[in-house]
Amino acid sequence: MSKKKTAASSTTAAEAMQTAMPEIKAGQSIELLKELHILTRDGKMNQDSRRKLKQVYHLVQFIEPLLAELQQQAAPGQGISLVDHGAGKSYLGFILYDLFFKALAAQPDTQPDTQSHIYGIETRAELVTKSQELAQRLQFPGMSFLHLSVADAITSSALPEKIDIVTALHACNTATDDAIHFALKRHARFIVLVPCCQAEVAAVLKQNKGKQLARNALTELWRHPLHTREFGSQVTNVLRCLQLEAHGYQVNVTELVGWEHSMKNELIIATYKDLPRERARARLAEVLAELGLEQMQERFFATM
Repeated sequence: MSKKKTAASSTTAAEAMQTAMPEIKAGQSIELLKELHILTRDGKMNQDSRRKLKQVYHLVQFIEPLLAELQQQAAPGQGISLVDHGAGKSYLGFILYDLFFKALAAQPDTQPDTQSHIYGIETRAELVTKSQELAQRLQFPGMSFLHLSVADAITSSALPEKIDIVTALHACNTATDDAIHFALKRHARFIVLVPCCQAEVAAVLKQNKGKQLARNALTELWRHPLHTREFGSQVTNVLRCLQLEAHGYQVNVTELVGWEHSMKNELIIATYKDLPRERARARLAEVLAELGLEQMQERFFATM
C-alpha cells in the first residue's frame, strides 16, 4: 500500500473514532491519547479516562483564550512560552501542544511559528525521560522537559528570562508559592494555579493558637484541628491572591470542575495589568498581623 493510501486510511480511522467518541477533538492525535493512556491500544475509552480527559479539557478551555490573546498581540516571529510546574506525566502540556501549539508551526498564511515552546518542570526523573521520549516520537519539537524542583527553576538558566504563561496544578505544599515566585521573577503575563495542600500556614496557626485565643474571638474559626487545616488552606489561597494583586495582577478565582470530580477545586487566574499595588500590600500585611502570621511575611513579601 502506498504512503498516500496509508495516510488516507489513518485519517479515515481517526475521523471514525472522533464520530464514535465526541470527546476527541478534530485533528487531535490519536497516538498521543493512547500514549497518555486516555485511549486503550484498541482505541477504547473507559469512564475513568473520560473523566480525566474532561478535567484536562476544562482547564484547557481557561488557558486557550489566554494563548489566543498572546498570539493576537505577538509581533511577527514572536513565539509564546508556557511553563508547567509539577508537570507529572504532562497531560496538560501535551494536550495544549496538540490542540494549540502544533498549529502555530504550520500556519499557511503567515510565517510558521518556530519560537513557541512549552516547558514541563518535574522532580521525578523517570517521568521527565518518558515525556522527552514521547515528544520526540510525536515530533513535537516545541516541548522541553526539565528535571528540576519548582524552587530550583526560579534561578535556572535553562528557562527563558521572560515567560508568557505559568501554570502550577496541584503543586503540593510550598511548590505553589515557589511557582508564584518563579512567575513574578520571569514577568509572566498570565498565571494559572490550581493550589494543593498547604500545611505551612496551618502549622503557624496551630503554633500561635494559644496566645491568639486570649485576644481574638475569631481564633474560634481554627481552634479545632480539622478547622485549623481547612482554614489554613483557605487563608493560604487568600494570601496568594493578595500577593499577586500587590504585584499589579488582576486576580479571578473560580471552580475548576464540579465537586464530584475533585475536592482540590480552586482555580486562580492572574493577569498582569500593572494595577495599583498599595491597597493589596496593606491588606496582605493586615491579614498576616490579624491572624498572628507575622513570621510568614518573608514568604509573601519576599518578591516585593
